[in-house]
Amino acid sequence: MAIWQKANHSTIKTMKQFTLKLALALIVFNVQCFMFNNAYAQRDIVKSLQTDAAGQGKVTIHQDAQITALVAGAAITNPAKAGEKKELKRQGYRVQVYAGNNTSRSRNEAQEVANKVKQHFQDAQVYAYFISPRWLCRVGNFPSIEEADAMMRQLKATGVFKEVSIVRDQITIEIN
Repeated sequence: MAIWQKANHSTIKTMKQFTLKLALALIVFNVQCFMFNNAYAQRDIVKSLQTDAAGQGKVTIHQDAQITALVAGAAITNPAKAGEKKELKRQGYRVQVYAGNNTSRSRNEAQEVANKVKQHFQDAQVYAYFISPRWLCRVGNFPSIEEADAMMRQLKATGVFKEVSIVRDQITIEIN
């Protein structure tokens, strides 16, 4: 009789552990679903407010394009007038081809590297600027790392640029 009670006690303990693990897994799953749905709802709050629903009033929202861009996770930096282009700032990638220090010599070297990039790639967007404590030269405005990788390979293939790497940066995208 004692052997059966030990076996039964062991089985009950295992079942309790399994039930506890299952309950925790379901709680974690429900929390993740809740968080995903909340994030999705926040992105589409304007659309959900403007949707017609039976028995409810209608909401019309008049807002600037900058607000829509901010809700989408980006910012329009210069509101365009008639005939001008708008710029959208967002996180993306650039290819870094030079990083110096904070001397005037490094400033000149950053400009020289920028000019060399322009000689090899006339259409490339090249930026030579100072971010404390160094001068940098970066190329492009790439939304995806794959596009930045393609440019990095082209820059390396020239054999002119020694310090070539992909960096996350705030990029500028022109909007028509």
